[in-house]
Amino acid sequence: MQVDRRYQWKEVLLLAYQSFGVLFGDLSISPLYVYKSTFSGKLSNYQTEDVIFGAFSLIFWTFTLLSLFKHVIILLNADDNGEGGIFALYSLLCRHAKFSLLPNHQAADEELSTYHVLRYSSRNLQSSSAKKFAERHKKLKTALLLLVLFGTCLVICVGFLTPAMSVRSSIEGLKVRSNNLHYGVVVVIACILLVGLFVLQHRGTYRVAFMFAPILILWSLCIAAIGLYNIIKWNPRIYEALSPYYIYKFFRDTGRDGWISLGGVLLCITGTEALFADLGQYTAASIRLSFCGIIYPCLVLQYMGQAAFLSKNFAAVSTSFYASIPDSLFWPVLVLATLAAMVASQSVISATFSIVKQCYAIGCFPRVKIVHKSKWFRGQIYIPEINWVLLILSLAVMIGFRDINHLGNAYGFACMSATLVTTWLTAMVINFVWHQSLLLALLFVLFFGLVEIVFLSSSCVKIPKGGWVPLMLSVIFMLIMYVWHYGARKKYLYDLHNKVSMKWILTLGPSLGIVRVPGIGLIFTELVSGVPATFTHFLTNLPAFYQVVVFVCEKTVPVPYVPQKERYLIGRIGPKSFRMYRCIVRNGYKDVQKNEDDFENDLVMSIAEFIQLEAEGCGTVDGSLDGRLAVVRTSEKFGKRLEMSEPESNGEGSSSTSPAVLNGSKSHTLQYLQSTYELVSPRFSLRRRVRFKLQDVKYKDPNVKEELLELVEAKHSGVAYVLGHSHIKAKRNAPFLKRFVIHVAYSFLRKNCRAPAVVLNIPHTCLIEVGMNYYL
Repeated sequence: MQVDRRYQWKEVLLLAYQSFGVLFGDLSISPLYVYKSTFSGKLSNYQTEDVIFGAFSLIFWTFTLLSLFKHVIILLNADDNGEGGIFALYSLLCRHAKFSLLPNHQAADEELSTYHVLRYSSRNLQSSSAKKFAERHKKLKTALLLLVLFGTCLVICVGFLTPAMSVRSSIEGLKVRSNNLHYGVVVVIACILLVGLFVLQHRGTYRVAFMFAPILILWSLCIAAIGLYNIIKWNPRIYEALSPYYIYKFFRDTGRDGWISLGGVLLCITGTEALFADLGQYTAASIRLSFCGIIYPCLVLQYMGQAAFLSKNFAAVSTSFYASIPDSLFWPVLVLATLAAMVASQSVISATFSIVKQCYAIGCFPRVKIVHKSKWFRGQIYIPEINWVLLILSLAVMIGFRDINHLGNAYGFACMSATLVTTWLTAMVINFVWHQSLLLALLFVLFFGLVEIVFLSSSCVKIPKGGWVPLMLSVIFMLIMYVWHYGARKKYLYDLHNKVSMKWILTLGPSLGIVRVPGIGLIFTELVSGVPATFTHFLTNLPAFYQVVVFVCEKTVPVPYVPQKERYLIGRIGPKSFRMYRCIVRNGYKDVQKNEDDFENDLVMSIAEFIQLEAEGCGTVDGSLDGRLAVVRTSEKFGKRLEMSEPESNGEGSSSTSPAVLNGSKSHTLQYLQSTYELVSPRFSLRRRVRFKLQDVKYKDPNVKEELLELVEAKHSGVAYVLGHSHIKAKRNAPFLKRFVIHVAYSFLRKNCRAPAVVLNIPHTCLIEVGMNYYL
């Protein structure tokens, strides 16, 4: 027991150390600009010690209440299987309060091991009246989705504002030593650093990530030491400002000007949302340890030190951080501040990629290319389109805002608005998921929500001076997301309404009334039951198809990750002689798609396992219309039904009969075309190397062996991907707004996003697209 505890503490300490490089960059860089933004307006006319003390007291209690108490102590408990962020809260509400608008939900999804968290389980609890009311009204579900999307859009805005604000603030320290330094020089240097940061995103951060934690720890200790130095040198009485009485004196003396200055004070909590959003990479215990042990005391000392310095040197308020540094440490601190700003920017950019991926997973973002390499950290992804959009927006606000205070206004508005969204979602989680009283949820909103609304009201005053940027872009991003969600949902409902009757399929017989050719045909659809119209449309125009047909549905379940052994649901469509199967691939909103090689092999192994389980009495019986689905990977015998091998060279096969089958199933012309393409594309050649063969065992039912042999032969003959190429149109009698949304907005997004084949990484030689007209 003692050894286990020692091991657990070692793991917590290691995670706490690693968390410095990811979670706290944005938060720890805030001292560069908090006081400057706070005293940027008319508050600069109040040059008294009480006002300086009051400003520090505001910063201290804001940081303590919203960062320490709300996020670190309370919000870290609202995790979704260890994951945090706006989507984690929304996922909890979707599962426990039935707020989900995902169209293809199945009862089998609720049996996932990650679906019900023990401490949140509500299976035996009676639903509250508020919960029942919310579940009955679809408009409330739509309103909740819009709230989540708006919060997500604000996080995206933070994704391009953070690099601009952090990097520019760090570089502006040059003005302290060079009074004649032109504004343009600072901007050019900052822009060069930003371009370099975004250009290198596709390489991943795994090569330099080990440096992030030491940089942030050194930076935190450095600013704490500087703060302590300023306290001792300039004004040891600053500790008196820890009393909230100075907040009262601050507003008594400054009045409306003090209220407007809250837009600068709130910058002390920027980056706090990252603590919760990136929870999945660490643990609540490790984050609390690193925050309470180093980050919190170091930042408090720094803010105290700056206040002590300003109480005697108010004229230096525009460069208070760099002006308070001892001369001998100026250049090392400037370099360290720039490095810390780059680390903070990197963390926020990665978080933006992650939240866009989550929006895409639930059907609320146009198709984008998501890159994940095996040598990268778990969950680390790269989205080229989003990367360049963030770069353009960062450069635009960097160059467009000549006054950095306007940039701070935009930054503060985005951060506080996102924080307020999190507060509302957390209150719903307290009542609907934690099953606490409605009164407790209301108290949470009243306490933290009112504080945040006061800060947000101050930021709203500054909307004309920079705050309009995140507001305008958030509305644009949200419209894009909702239009995409609306179009995708209408398309799914059309497919659901026009799916083909299984009785019609059965009347065609085992051959389906067509020529069956060797190979496996994967028909992608969003339907979890029935036969999509895409399939019959294909057969109508070309009466031939592959000997093995698999209807594949890739869908997202409202959990962060789906365990690999629970990912595939396999079932049969029609009698066994039809050789038609259904495969439902369940992904979590943070799962990263595997490459097509692994998918094909996993699919064949899963179907083989299903055939065996069905023969052993665990599946459906012959002749069923659309059989039950089985989670085949939970079987103890999974992976032992077929043998997988890789030939040593292209011309050599395994000892099985598969090469002969492969050669005999294609004409000489097709074989020549395939070999020619493999020479041009080595990647395609590698996909063909895996070979399957049956285990040398005795089968009780000879039909099982025959079906498995057909599956193996079909795999060796080749796999084709059949996708619908849809043309979306609104009905003639549809309202004008609906026709505008579908014909203009949704059509524009579809034409300018990635094609489904690109997202699924399907080689062109394996792709068959079936044109379909949708009248919505």
